[in-house]
Amino acid sequence: MTDTTPGAPAANVAASTVAGLDLQAGKKIPRGWVVAWAFWDWGGAAFNAVITTFVFTVYLTSSYFVSPAITAARDAETDLKGPAHAAFTAAQASLTSGLGFGLAAAGVIVALIAPVLGQRTDASGRRKLWLAINTGVVVVATALLFFVQGKPAYFVLGVVLISVGTVFYEIATVNYNAMLIQVSTPRSVGKVSGLGWGAGYLGGIVLLLFVLLGLVGLTESSGGFLGVSHDNGLNIRIIAVISAAWTLVFSLPILFTVPEIEAASRRVKVGFFQSYVVLVRDVATLWKESRNTVLFLISSALFRDGLVGVFTFGGILAQGTFGFSSGQVIIFAIAANVVAGVSTFISGLFDDRFGAKPVIVVSLVGLILAGIGVFLAHDLGAGAFWIGGLILCLFVGPAQSASRTFLARITPAGREGEVFGLYATTGRAVSFLAPLLFSTFVAVAGAQYWGILGIVIVLLLGLLLLIPVKSRREFTPVR
Repeated sequence: MTDTTPGAPAANVAASTVAGLDLQAGKKIPRGWVVAWAFWDWGGAAFNAVITTFVFTVYLTSSYFVSPAITAARDAETDLKGPAHAAFTAAQASLTSGLGFGLAAAGVIVALIAPVLGQRTDASGRRKLWLAINTGVVVVATALLFFVQGKPAYFVLGVVLISVGTVFYEIATVNYNAMLIQVSTPRSVGKVSGLGWGAGYLGGIVLLLFVLLGLVGLTESSGGFLGVSHDNGLNIRIIAVISAAWTLVFSLPILFTVPEIEAASRRVKVGFFQSYVVLVRDVATLWKESRNTVLFLISSALFRDGLVGVFTFGGILAQGTFGFSSGQVIIFAIAANVVAGVSTFISGLFDDRFGAKPVIVVSLVGLILAGIGVFLAHDLGAGAFWIGGLILCLFVGPAQSASRTFLARITPAGREGEVFGLYATTGRAVSFLAPLLFSTFVAVAGAQYWGILGIVIVLLLGLLLLIPVKSRREFTPVR
């Protein structure tokens, strides 16, 4: 077996980098392992689709958390361009930037600790244990959102809880992504990764349907069939509790079914602070022996931040710029998840056939063009966002899934947690960029829709840096 300990010779590291998944090539992966692994993505939809994208972040930036005096003045003013409407818009912008700062702080924390924690998990062979612990914290933080009443005084509490949940969700994802190697082979890694992303989208559809019909309602006045009051956002707060339970239940199969990493694939364990020394040495070795991998990590950091921006601000734009109601945002979210889920399943087949890079490039080009289209059509109403937004969703999932398989194919055996920790680090190292450019464009131009251009710029930078990355070594076409 190739030596992949921290002190391994550079030649051995390079060899294992090229081989990557070949250690699993002759193994038959039980279907139950794959299904159990994908269920974690299904459960994670509660945090991704409901909490941070289409429901709770939209709730936090809504009129619930604007001063009642400002809201009342806006409602009484007939001139849509009057001072009261301008004050309300400024208040919503302040809420959006406050949420962005909280998520940026979460990104800094993840960037500092994710690679070391992933590396130490590889050494201990306890990926499932730490996946369970980190997922558990996400469940608790999500459940505590119930106490975020729809009043300005509770806004900070909501931002803190979502930021805490984001930190631990990202770290849990490091462990989860590393286990992709354990449930796939070189020929199936694309399909398995696509299955995970697709399961996440489909899980989001099911949960969002329940949220829409049971708690939000098809219209603002109708409410859901459960008849929960909307006072102080009670119906939204109950959604947080349901989301926490959803995440908990669907995270259990992977913990009971998929085995831990084999002892022979584990790294040598070192102290916590020594782990940073090992990290620097590993990055230096990776730069010498697999510079292509480092270049990919840099480019993916940018375009993945843009992908996060598309989802983070998509619901906010739908409501604030295109006039969607809360129910309409969720209806759009369901359609978006259907489109993204189907396209991700299909893209996994293209990934295994042609490689990850072509899938990523096509997806990024599609996202950039669709983003510009939404920007130009900002005055055309809800129909324009339906068309442009769904086209955006068509390409987001494939780009996410193909990025994961690209990295999985070039990761040295036994270092999956460490390298996916770097993946999380690079992705979070610039996580402030999309929110910053979004907010800057909005502040300078004075209108929310200008923020779309900030996200488009981040995606374009990621695409330009991806173009020179070579993909021949990471993929052998299926004959």
